[in-house]
Amino acid sequence: MEQEAVQRLSLISTRWSLVGVAHRGSAEAAASARQQLLHRYGDAARRYLGKLLHKPDAVDEVFQEFAVRLIRGDLRGADPRHGRFRNFVKGTLFHLIADYRKQQRRWPGPLPGDGAELAGGPQDVDPDRSFGESWRDELLARAWAALAQVGAETGQPYHAVLRFRADHPQMRAPQLAEQLSRQLGRRFTAPGVRQILHRAREKFAALLLDEVAHSLASPTDEGIAEELVELGLLDYCRPALERRCPRV
Repeated sequence: MEQEAVQRLSLISTRWSLVGVAHRGSAEAAASARQQLLHRYGDAARRYLGKLLHKPDAVDEVFQEFAVRLIRGDLRGADPRHGRFRNFVKGTLFHLIADYRKQQRRWPGPLPGDGAELAGGPQDVDPDRSFGESWRDELLARAWAALAQVGAETGQPYHAVLRFRADHPQMRAPQLAEQLSRQLGRRFTAPGVRQILHRAREKFAALLLDEVAHSLASPTDEGIAEELVELGLLDYCRPALERRCPRV
């Protein structure tokens, strides 16, 4: 347990250390760090752009500008003293979207009757809420990916069983055991499925907590809990949070 805690702390510090290397490291190290940041936050950025811009061409254009800025090292606004790296990402994307829409308004309008409209979609979308949803979806996707990696390393079918359960929430344990036995080519019993589900949920919650903590400069117990509430993730991992942060 102590070793796991040390590993988590190491991972937590890595995210902001990565930002520092991307901004101030040697040329080779900085380029590598920027690529890692783009890999980590690119999907969340695309989700957000899709919610606000809707059109694939517009999403691609703005995302490419975001990627260029990240790759060339425009990270001076990212400061761990400000807490959340996602706020920096959100601010960067918000300004890029505003610039894109301003550019669109400068172009000649569509010919009458062709039905075309400026990329940008409905203007009543709440950008803060949309970004929170996009970030939340990305954290969940990463927790699922990490759970699959745990399964690959341990041989435990946590990901497959929990994913199947999530896709079939009304199915009872005996039916789950039957379907999983057929799908995975190994025998499951109803009690065995219940036990695997319990462990898989615990592991998933711990991994999700790690993902949330990674983007905080100072992942205190209170800060992690506050972030979970703000992103609507508390229900996924309340017991895990209580075990990890008993004072919250």
